[in-house]
Formats: sequence, structure tokens, C-alpha cells
Amino acid sequence: MIVAIDGPAGAGKSTVARAVARALGIGYLDTGAMYRALTLTALRNGVAADDGPALIGLARDNAIMLTDGPGGMRVAVSGDDVTVAIREADVTEAVSTVAAHPGGRDEMVARQREIMRDGDWVCDGRDIGSVVFPGAEVKVFLTASVDERARRRHAEIVGRGEQVDVREVRDEVERRDHADSSRAASPLVVADGARVVDTTGMSVDEVVDRIAGLAREAAA
Repeated sequence: MIVAIDGPAGAGKSTVARAVARALGIGYLDTGAMYRALTLTALRNGVAADDGPALIGLARDNAIMLTDGPGGMRVAVSGDDVTVAIREADVTEAVSTVAAHPGGRDEMVARQREIMRDGDWVCDGRDIGSVVFPGAEVKVFLTASVDERARRRHAEIVGRGEQVDVREVRDEVERRDHADSSRAASPLVVADGARVVDTTGMSVDEVVDRIAGLAREAAA
């Protein structure tokens, strides 16, 4: 069984998806971290975020590994731990542009399908239910108001010891929304058959319980 969780920036997809996977006792794949890892690799190698052919080469030549453990998800590129680095501001600013390129995206989608070919998985991203696994047994579109998503993202950044104005974070969330929904390759949409869950005012536990419940119903 595959539980596909899509939604805009700051909706809490990764937090919720990882908790749902724990609740169900199945695997979890954070595709957003994969695109961030590719973006970081491009930045470190002086590759422009809109250089499609170069991005394809980077995606093919650099092994991106995600390991889920008690301390959370760890991300490595060719053996180098980049868990913290992929959350830095320059990566956040460029990741939508990197993810918009069809060639690089095709490479990443193929890798995601290969990882989740066997077993049961919870996977989150922008196009899991619409493109990567349109046949997923459970599809959820997780969203929240712009203000709520900006507040959450701001709290996450401050929690890492960084200082940023919440208005700047809100502007970034809106920019990501526009970039993700208007790109030509796999735009952010509500997949056919997806259940829309607006998490504004909901706790993480409430959201997890709802999605885990949908999964258990599908498996029954």
C-alpha cells in the first residue's frame, strides 16, 4: 500500500507523513528532501538552478540516500551528510526552480518509484498522487492557510537558531506556492481521488490520526 501525501510549502507534510508511517509501521520517503539534496549539490558545484542538462547529470552521478532513525531523517549525498545544509535559505530559495525541470525531475521520479517498488510506504511531496504514484491506495492533499503555514515555517527556522522576520517567511511561502502550481512539469494540484485535509487549527496528532484512519480503511 502507498499513502501519497501532497500539498504546498509549509503544510507540515514531512512531519505528518513520518508520523503516519510510524503509526502504521511502514516505510517513509521524503521526496522534498531529495529535491533539496539535488539543489544543494547544484549550488555546491556551481550549476545554475535552471540548467536542465547539468541537473540531469548531477541527479545521475550523485547518490542521494535517506535514512530514517530515532533522531529523525538523515540525508546524505555521495556519503556526505547534508541533513542540516539542505534546509538553509539558499537551498529553499532555489529548490522550486530545480524541481521544475522535467529532465531532472524524471530522474528523481524514477528513483522514487524504484525505492517504493516493494513494500508499504508513506510518501510526501508535490506530485506523489498525481504523477509518481497515481494509483496510490490513499491520496491526501494536505494544506493550511498561508498565515498558518508561514507561522509553522517561521517556528521551524527559529528552532534551528536562525533569525528571520515572519513576513519574509510569508512572502517566501507565497512565492513557492506560485512556483509550484504554475510550473510546466508536474505542477502542484489536487490529485484525482485525493482527500483534501485543511490542517489550520489542527494538531499534528489530529492530522496523523485522520490520515492513518484513511489508510486503515483502505487496507480493510
